[in-house]
Amino acid sequence: MVAPESVLSLDDARRIVAEHGFKPATTTTSPSRLGVEIEWHTVRIDAPDHPVPFELLESTAKRIHLPGGSRLTFEPGGQVELSSQPLPGFEAGTAILADAQALAAGLADVGVGLVGLGLLPGSPRPRALHSPRYDAMEAHFDAFGPAGRTMMRQTAAIQVNVDLGPELEAPSRWQTAHALGPALAATFANSPFLADAPSGWYSTRLSVWLAIERGRSAPVGSQGTAGDAWADYSMRAPVMFIRASDDDFVPVCEPLSFADWIEGGHDLGWPTEDDLAYHLTTLFPPIRPRGWLELRMVDSLPSEWSIVPAIVVVALLEDAEASKRIAPVLEPLEGRWEDAARHALHQPEFARAAGECFAAALDALPGLGASSEVIDVVEHYRERYVGRERCPADDLLDTWRATGRLVPDPDGTPTPVA
Repeated sequence: MVAPESVLSLDDARRIVAEHGFKPATTTTSPSRLGVEIEWHTVRIDAPDHPVPFELLESTAKRIHLPGGSRLTFEPGGQVELSSQPLPGFEAGTAILADAQALAAGLADVGVGLVGLGLLPGSPRPRALHSPRYDAMEAHFDAFGPAGRTMMRQTAAIQVNVDLGPELEAPSRWQTAHALGPALAATFANSPFLADAPSGWYSTRLSVWLAIERGRSAPVGSQGTAGDAWADYSMRAPVMFIRASDDDFVPVCEPLSFADWIEGGHDLGWPTEDDLAYHLTTLFPPIRPRGWLELRMVDSLPSEWSIVPAIVVVALLEDAEASKRIAPVLEPLEGRWEDAARHALHQPEFARAAGECFAAALDALPGLGASSEVIDVVEHYRERYVGRERCPADDLLDTWRATGRLVPDPDGTPTPVA
């Protein structure tokens, strides 16, 4: 909560941010851990254009036993999210797919379906979840345009969480992840619609996220040291709201960077270390450091493909030869996040990069202890999409052209991958 006078210096804030982002969350370096977070839109199976009553969704989902131990949460638009435990190797993929299977089956019993899609088209959904944080967040976003409200209510993503690696390698892994990010966004693009028609983007979700507020959602960048880059970004980023009390989150609707708040204060008070830690939770770059790296640029996918991004990321970041191999094909994509979202694999340099990334990942997986089932699902994705210079959004567009349908059928229960 805020203080009545200045208690935090800019230098101390920068140090705290760098430590928060790049102090490893664990001292264990081998085997590295993987965490997977998957969001789905929830729809009525009998009427996909209508929202699910949140009370039904929440009460049913919370009764479902999740055998893999994932954490269940809800997003403002009624999206449901599973977050796996951080587990070694590829165990998180197995665990979260078992939980997804249980969740899908349990919700289907009450007529609720899960849709793996980056942005849910159709009429804007009402906000299902209300809290002081989400109320203030939406008020802040509304002061700067419509993208924030769309992001909160209609988007869903897959997040891949990976360890920093050995301490001396953390900046290198940070840089590799930034180089890889646009290729991942393009390869797994799965949101070609907005409202009731194609948007002109293959990942409309990513285009919306990049539009909400550049100082909050733009990439951090990988120039200089990783800690300094994250500290610079965080201090420049706009303050979303000020927590006057546990129940009173006051939206900030005029530009105010965190550095400005430290140096000039606000009518409500001055920021504390606790306010700084909370500020970091309101920043949404495609790659966010939290003692591990969160890769946040991938659209939600049909369940059969939902762990492929995580497997590919682990292979390319964990295997040093794979990281070196993909560097030349990723260089032409540097900073091209909008191109990735707009064109996916329909630009030659993106198609070339995706092909090389999948080839390098598949070569690395056996040495990383991946099972044949894990390798097979990556190979199948390559055959269906990457090898044909396509992404899941192409399937959605094909269906729309043939039938006019915007929302696919809810996912079936996913097949576990050992």
